[in-house]
Amino acid sequence: MIHTRKVRLMLASVALFSLAGPAMALDGADMMKKLNAATTPNGSSVSYDTAEADGDVVTVTGMKLQVAAEPGKSIDIGDVTFEGVEETEGGGYYAETVSFPDIAVSEKDASFSVKDIAIGGLSIPGKASGTTIEDILLYETAGTGPMTVSVKGKDVFTAERTETNLTRQEDNAGLDFDARLAGIKADLSGIEDAKAKDAVEQLGLTTLDGEVTMKGSWELESGNLALDEYALDFTNVGRLNIAMDFSGYTPQFMRSLQEAAKAAEANPNKEEANQAMGLAMLGLMQQLTFNSASIRFDDASITKKALDYAGSQQGVTGEQLAQSLKGLVPIMMAQLNVPELQNQVTSAVNAFLDEPKSLTISAKPEKPVPFPMIMGAAMGAPNTIPSVLGVKVTAND
Repeated sequence: MIHTRKVRLMLASVALFSLAGPAMALDGADMMKKLNAATTPNGSSVSYDTAEADGDVVTVTGMKLQVAAEPGKSIDIGDVTFEGVEETEGGGYYAETVSFPDIAVSEKDASFSVKDIAIGGLSIPGKASGTTIEDILLYETAGTGPMTVSVKGKDVFTAERTETNLTRQEDNAGLDFDARLAGIKADLSGIEDAKAKDAVEQLGLTTLDGEVTMKGSWELESGNLALDEYALDFTNVGRLNIAMDFSGYTPQFMRSLQEAAKAAEANPNKEEANQAMGLAMLGLMQQLTFNSASIRFDDASITKKALDYAGSQQGVTGEQLAQSLKGLVPIMMAQLNVPELQNQVTSAVNAFLDEPKSLTISAKPEKPVPFPMIMGAAMGAPNTIPSVLGVKVTAND
């Protein structure tokens, strides 16, 4: 009798779990619906054929992406696999990994391929309002394997890998980000224009090796976007780094920008749409504040080569051309009627041409400057801009 009761209890438990199973299963269609809603603010949309869930894996077939820049056209992505998927608070979804098929496209004599495309830690919001980090489509990591561009059967550009990381700041106040395009190799030996080919050979740029890196942060409440590093670094050429810091780029600013872009795209009168977009941009710019910016070039032998080559085209040596430039720079700067900046530029250029190491142009005002003030100075008194922004030019520092 006791044995019979145990069997009945076990059967009842099995029946209970079998009934609960479908209710707890992932809804692939709902996940894709919310993914599409999260991409829509950027002017994009996602479509697909099927979205089937099996445990914590959602397999999406026939996925396509349409972007605002190409209305009426879509990018065929193919079959995408979301693994480690779980529902999150607020009706959203989190996927540990998202794997994409390799890309291989060709047109006429050119082809492009990318392998091992994947995203890690994808967060799909339940409601894509874009007001907090929780309401934005985000990922923790993204990257690819080898990337190749070929022309007439010859690889003209390759990269070993790309990688991007997003890290949430404490209390979800913002994001820290970094990215890298590593192992770049470019083959310029196939250039057909005789003059350009000669320049490339004389400068020793037949092949290029290097990488591109980026690092920065974004704070939501203040809209402070700091790009600390955006660098192109190539062997035997040099490293060019661009940095900037401004505030006001809030989620609200982003939404206004997206809405203006949508309105312009929907207007069939393109001239009128462009004018409206221009006015909208002027209005939005009123919300931004300039904090700092800089451009720095660290030479790795390209400057001397460039002077020698340019000089040879004019029948002089590289040293003679450098001396001519030293005399020309003060004359050109004098036309701007900014004596202090003229002295800085002249001194920096002279030092750099004598011994090319680094050249830096920076702008860091004592206090943050609203963009309307910069625009007013540009229209009313352009020669005051260097002092307004705290512009400095230095060399070999």
